[in-house]
Amino acid sequence: MDSPAPRHKPLANQNVTVDLDRRQRCGFPEVVYGEGKSDDAVAAVFDELLARGEPALATRISAAQAETLLTRLPGARYNPVARTLRRNPAGAEPAGGRGRAAVVSAGSTDLPVAEEARETLNWMGVDVTMVQDVGVAGPHRLPERVAEIVDSDAVVVVAGMEGALPSVVGGYVPCPVIGVPTSVGYGANFQGLSALLSMLNSCASNVTVVNIDAGFKGGYLAGLIATRVADARAAGEEARDA
Repeated sequence: MDSPAPRHKPLANQNVTVDLDRRQRCGFPEVVYGEGKSDDAVAAVFDELLARGEPALATRISAAQAETLLTRLPGARYNPVARTLRRNPAGAEPAGGRGRAAVVSAGSTDLPVAEEARETLNWMGVDVTMVQDVGVAGPHRLPERVAEIVDSDAVVVVAGMEGALPSVVGGYVPCPVIGVPTSVGYGANFQGLSALLSMLNSCASNVTVVNIDAGFKGGYLAGLIATRVADARAAGEEARDA
């Protein structure tokens, strides 16, 4: 009888331990937070995940890190705006079609956080619609784009300054809205704290909030919602066809 695969695997000389059963417990494999990690450590985790047929994602990867990692991980894709690195196992097609999500950003300076959310959703196999630069300073812009997001299973809204956009979006869509405050703004924005508090005080009942600049967390939560809604939708269709 074969021995069961280890639940965790310490990687020699890297001071990291790969969580090999994260997908079994949580639905998706482990993600690497790249900031502060050596290139060797990031590459070693990617190698271990890819060897087990898992798609690999790292966030907060600097341009300098990416330059080295792209040579060590052929086929990897680096998004310099999002600062994310992704790679699928050899021969695997990019996942897609498992749920629908939208990422809405208030201004172009919020784009790095919005792109981190989009890359996370792509890694999770969720179809993503991006709607950019529709902040409340130009209130006519969002209604013109609502038709693109109203059928989403979840919407991520990224905004700095006063952080009002999630409440407005929440009044237009019948799904969870995940607000991501950014550190974009002048002094009284307190590096995103005022946007965070505004979102926490939203009067839109379908709005919830993650941490400042946490594009990955916003995208991941939207992905969990979207994939489970998609699975339930598929199960319902199968039951009707039976």
